[in-house]
Amino acid sequence: MSKPIVAIVGRPNVGKSTLFNVLAGETISIVKDTPGVTRDRIYAECTWLNMNFTLVDTGGIEPDSRDIILSQMREQAQIAIDTANVIIFIVDVRQGLQDSDSKVADMLRKSGKPVVLAVNKVDSIQKFGNDIYEFYSLGIGDPMPVSAASRLGIGDLLDEVAKHFHTEETEEEEDDRPRIAIVGKPNVGKSSIINKLIGENRVIVSNVAGTTRDAVDTEVVYNGTEYVFIDTAGLRRKSRIKEDLERYSIIRTVSAVERADMVILVIDASEGVTEQDAKIAGIAHDRGKGIIVAVNKWDAIEKNDKTIYEFTRKIRDTLSFMQYAELLFISAVTGQRLNKLFDLIDMVRGNQTLRIATGVLNEIMTEAVAMQQPPSDKGKRLKLYYMTQVAVKPPAFVIFVNDRELMHFSYVRYLENKIRESFGFKGTALKFIIRERSGKER
Repeated sequence: MSKPIVAIVGRPNVGKSTLFNVLAGETISIVKDTPGVTRDRIYAECTWLNMNFTLVDTGGIEPDSRDIILSQMREQAQIAIDTANVIIFIVDVRQGLQDSDSKVADMLRKSGKPVVLAVNKVDSIQKFGNDIYEFYSLGIGDPMPVSAASRLGIGDLLDEVAKHFHTEETEEEEDDRPRIAIVGKPNVGKSSIINKLIGENRVIVSNVAGTTRDAVDTEVVYNGTEYVFIDTAGLRRKSRIKEDLERYSIIRTVSAVERADMVILVIDASEGVTEQDAKIAGIAHDRGKGIIVAVNKWDAIEKNDKTIYEFTRKIRDTLSFMQYAELLFISAVTGQRLNKLFDLIDMVRGNQTLRIATGVLNEIMTEAVAMQQPPSDKGKRLKLYYMTQVAVKPPAFVIFVNDRELMHFSYVRYLENKIRESFGFKGTALKFIIRERSGKER
């Protein structure tokens, strides 16, 4: 199920980044009293009343500006509007209603998206209460007084935003087809892979990095099973970004990964695995998705009897945080090993939904503890009482202990390795929750 995306938009210097930082709970956006400081969108995962959503900060919109940077910021904001499920439109009570506000409101009305109007910098209702009413003339709903700097009115604002979350979530819940997001840097062959799988050019293929700017769903039937592939915009290193438009691809990738059951990370064999590949993989790993690493353009590599082993070692070293990922060397041009993708997808899907009986898990845990004693600190030793599986996609396990502070991550990794030795769980992350008998958890 996809998380809703909430975009904060408005003209420059009305407090968008300050509000973003308050909602995100940390200082992520640069806050400076100069219009145009936030030139690219920044995102954060947020929770309000047990509802999760992705928050997007945008550059300020100057509807009529011919300045290159401001016009690019306007393009970015338009993409944010198109992608978002809910929009927070922020205005400044101290500057009053501006002509630019009305033009931004026109953009939002045309989008047809739910809009929540936030009147910022209302530090005192007594002082600014009457000034709020002029914003009714924007015609996009009731103005909500807030002060991002003083954290006033934030709860009411989020309550209003959350009202728009529920309508679009039920459709995907009923769809049990495997959903696979194709991610990777630009021009590594993501669209070419999908085109080869479906046997037609349904996705535009171009050598220009960033051709695929939207996430595109493609249905593929193989051996009687229907799969949904989600092609995403490529990600690029910031130093190589020439169009501000491409910076937004990270949001599209996050959104696509959220909707997917598993992820195929496409790596260019001619370039090798890079730090940027690791960052992209980290998005999927952090969300517990199944992961397959597909090394594309393998036909273009000069090989000897050691090439595949050396390539595998480099990938494992760079992606050391996800040793469980499955590897496949393919060619979208020749179709080499592409059919094996479906076998791997089916295998990973099975591992994502695998459930282990509590009795079996505790046998593994008891044997593991006997082979390697749990850590201790200042004379107090960690005791493991029992373990049970509580969820799938990804498989999640709760371990009950006497003191969760003694449970070092290295011992959790040790227990994870023991479980994987017994049941494999290839291609999927495992999640562990450490809980004391008192109910505290980590």
